[in-house]
This record gives sequence, C-alpha cells and structure tokens, in this order.
Amino acid sequence: MKQVNNGMKSRTSRRSFIQKGMLTASGAALGTGLLANGLSMLGEEHDEGREEGSGRLTKGDAAILRFLAAAEIIETDLWIQYNELAGVQDEEVPGITGGNPAYMAAFLPLDSDMSQYIHDNTEDEISHQAFINAYLVSKGAEPVNLDRFRTLPSSKATGARQIPRLTNLMQLTVDTSWWTRYRSRTENPDLGDTFPQAIPSLSVGQHPAIPRSDADLTPPDHLQAIANTAGFHFAFIEQGGTTLYPALAQRVTHPEVLRILLSIGPTETAHFQTWQDKAGNAPPLTDPTNPKLVFPDLNSPPFGGEDFQTNLIMPEPCPFLNRKFPACSIIRPTQTNGAAMGALKALTDDGLFIGQSPQFFEFLRDLAEDADEARRER
Repeated sequence: MKQVNNGMKSRTSRRSFIQKGMLTASGAALGTGLLANGLSMLGEEHDEGREEGSGRLTKGDAAILRFLAAAEIIETDLWIQYNELAGVQDEEVPGITGGNPAYMAAFLPLDSDMSQYIHDNTEDEISHQAFINAYLVSKGAEPVNLDRFRTLPSSKATGARQIPRLTNLMQLTVDTSWWTRYRSRTENPDLGDTFPQAIPSLSVGQHPAIPRSDADLTPPDHLQAIANTAGFHFAFIEQGGTTLYPALAQRVTHPEVLRILLSIGPTETAHFQTWQDKAGNAPPLTDPTNPKLVFPDLNSPPFGGEDFQTNLIMPEPCPFLNRKFPACSIIRPTQTNGAAMGALKALTDDGLFIGQSPQFFEFLRDLAEDADEARRER
C-alpha cells in the first residue's frame, strides 16, 4: 500500500485535465456538434434562446458529475471482472466468456440467484457511467475517460478475458464496518462515531475476491473464502455509492443535475440492500491456504446481538443531525464536507488500485478535490 499512498500525495493542475484532451472518440464527435451550436467546451452558452435545461453547467456541477463519472467507470471495471467469472453471460454486458463454473458454484451458498444479481449490478454501472458522460457532453463539458490507465493485469483463471484493467480484485483489504454501522441504533459516523468490523481478518492483509488462476479453484474451502470475500466486497462497493450521491447532491446548483443524483443514487442503495443480505449467508470457515482469514458465524458469540445479526438488513434508526432528535432510519454517512476525497480514500484503502501509476492517483485526486470544492450557487 506504500506505493498507493505515495501516488495520492502529488497533485497536477486541474486545468491540465481540459488541456490534455480526455474526450472519448464518440464524446469528441458529439462535443464538436455542441460547439457548432453555440456551446464552448467549458459549457459557456452563447445562444440565449436555448430551452430551459439545455444551458451550461456551473463549474461545480460539472466537477461533481465528472467525479461521479470516474467513480462509475471504476465500478464498471470491477463489476465487469466479476461478471466475466460469475455473472450471467449474455449480450447485455460486454465480455461473454462462459464464466468460471467452479467460482459460480461457490456463490450458491450466498444465494442461488447470485449470477443474475452480479450481471444486473454490472449492467447498471455501465449505464450510469455512459449516461453521466453523455450528459456532460450534451452540456459542452468534458466527459471522463480513464482508458489510458487500463494497465493492470487480469486474472488468469478460466473465464477471465486477458485485457488490461483499471482495478485489482486480487489484493483486497475489505472494510466491513458498514455491517455494524447500519445495525447500530446509537451511533452515526456523521457524529464522529466509529464501528467494529464484521469480518476483522478481511480488513487486514490482502485477499483475492476472484480466483487469480485455476489453482485457486481448490481446495473447496479456499474457493469459498474467495467467494465470501467477494460477497462482502460487493456490499462495501455499493454502500459507498449509496452515501456518495446524497452527500454530493447537497452541493449541486441546477435542478436537473440534482435530479440526476437523486435518481441514480437510490439504485446504488438497492444494490447495497441486496448485497448485504447475501453477505449474511456467507458460510463460516477458515481459509485453508491462509489460516488468518476467518469468516465467523456472525450470529454466535463473540459476535451476535443486533450489531451483527445477519437478518437485520434494514437500516436501524440512529441519531441524525443532532442527538437531541429522535432516532431516524437513514443512509449514513451523508456529511457533504470532503465526501469525494473520502470516497477516493476508501477505494484506495480497499486495494483496488494496487499497481496503478502515480498519474492515475493525481488524476482522481484532482477530480475529487474539484467536486469537494463545488458550492451550490444562487
């Protein structure tokens, strides 16, 4: 993780993003048409007769949408890897490979419909990043393209395409504190509270969530540990989106941009609700190839009780805004200050970017800082 943290420290000029021409080929073509119709690439509107809703974006709204586009591209990359190996194989999601039957089977204890859920989550993330980028272009603003950072290796297991990736699913350090955070009735991270890990051994070390090669398909409990890791990772990823959209929605200016965030955000919540339910079915076991990785029975001592109970998948009421108010069932956290940088730090700490270049971290850090600097305008 030292390389990851060092990559996050330096920062390039925000203006360099525009100057470096991050348009996709299709985006460039559409952007040219917008220029011809009176919009500059910074979203400056010259045609005063444009209909309401088609004008330029504020600088802050564009920055928020760019960061969300980048986050959705990252999510798409990781979900496509999961889908290649364990999802339903059809033309709705790119990369039909036939999957990895053994890895697919390891998900059955979590739920018999896991392959369909993985597929549908993947399709949703593809649609999110495509829509947000297309909307940016429609407003004459820069879309986000991370293709030049697709440098990480693929799994060598059967079912994985041998193409360069943005994300690394083979060295994860999964934060499972979301489990207890949503079950607590007395604490809220927005009020400074912290939460214990549901799977303490997942939050330390580096663990594969996909088979690295066909050697990881045996012994059975090792492959099950990989599927269990993925199950908790699914929920970790989607709870991040669940909180990011309402946190950044508090900073947007235009009602249409607010509508976008309020419309996409709840789908992330639907994903999270699904995945935390399935994670609760992960079989208790110890990875025979790594005895330090233990998936406990969360309903039994020293766990158990409401903070760990596996069927408590609805957000428990907790303090909100101020402890003087009655407890309320909410998304948590929704604090807007530093929300984008917080999301980026969580993804980095997760190990998703192990092996990425310093330039990748500089690019994402600039997008996050721009989003966090956005302010609602009159």
